[in-house]
Amino acid sequence: MAGRRAAVKAIDWVAFAERVPPNQRAMFNSLKTRSDSVAAKLASLPEKPASIDWTYYRSVVAKAGMVDEFEKKPVDTQTAKIDSQEQEANKTAAAYLEASKAHIAEYEKGLEKFRNMIPFDQMTIEDLNNTFPETKLDKAKHPYWPHKPIADL
Repeated sequence: MAGRRAAVKAIDWVAFAERVPPNQRAMFNSLKTRSDSVAAKLASLPEKPASIDWTYYRSVVAKAGMVDEFEKKPVDTQTAKIDSQEQEANKTAAAYLEASKAHIAEYEKGLEKFRNMIPFDQMTIEDLNNTFPETKLDKAKHPYWPHKPIADL
């Protein structure tokens, strides 16, 4: 439990609030309130859970052997699965983050192209074809463009 508390990262609410659009401010405030209440509840919990008093339950539970059966069962069967899922999720998130950074770099390069180009209303056809080669007309494929050949009429 202590390891989990140490692994929890603090949220920079000021930076988060700067990115929230005005029409979603109420939802943001609700999220922050819920997050603060959950954090307060987690902080109030003890570091280690209270140990089970098996003798008390043996004296209270009427069915003989039931408490002994529960005591013999493993206490925690899911923590290992949860930890492995957490590690897998962290790997997936890291891979997604790296892919996102690559996409951002690619988009920044494209954005730089738009920032440095001649304004569209001042471009010639040659400037357009140099800036965006995909717009260049293929005379071999469309020799009569913008007109259709007589055979196609």
